[in-house]
Amino acid sequence: MKHIGFEPFVNDDSKLLILGSFPSIKSREEGFYYGNRQNKFWRILAESFFAEIPKTVEDKKRLLSANGIALWDMVISCDIKGSMDKDIKNPVIADVPALLKSYPSIRNVITNGATAKSLLLKYYPNVEKICLPLPSTSPANARLNKNVWIEALRANSHKK
Repeated sequence: MKHIGFEPFVNDDSKLLILGSFPSIKSREEGFYYGNRQNKFWRILAESFFAEIPKTVEDKKRLLSANGIALWDMVISCDIKGSMDKDIKNPVIADVPALLKSYPSIRNVITNGATAKSLLLKYYPNVEKICLPLPSTSPANARLNKNVWIEALRANSHKK
């Protein structure tokens, strides 16, 4: 069954684009990125910027905007059962270069996990020079070192 991802969340003053793979079931139910409470993404963002962990979609958008962060996924639609990247079939890939061209303030891209990184570099190898691949914040990644994320976020957002 074909599932549709989200539009990019981006502002004219976004400095950093974080690319995931495709929204989980919980994210699709919530209607916004990283909706699974077990995912460490929002806790890491909040800690990185000395903020409270956002509870609502509006809180999440405020945290992103305040720190110059844009979000999107590499897969904008696909066939998938469940939430695992390995189950993505027939992906339609996001036009990342077009987004970067439309928002020239974005200077860096972080990929959230191996799938986002491999898709980005497969389809858009020219983006590699501004890409920082980071480990997945997914609950399936038990070995995540949040400090790698915190360092990267602080170095590449508004809060320098």
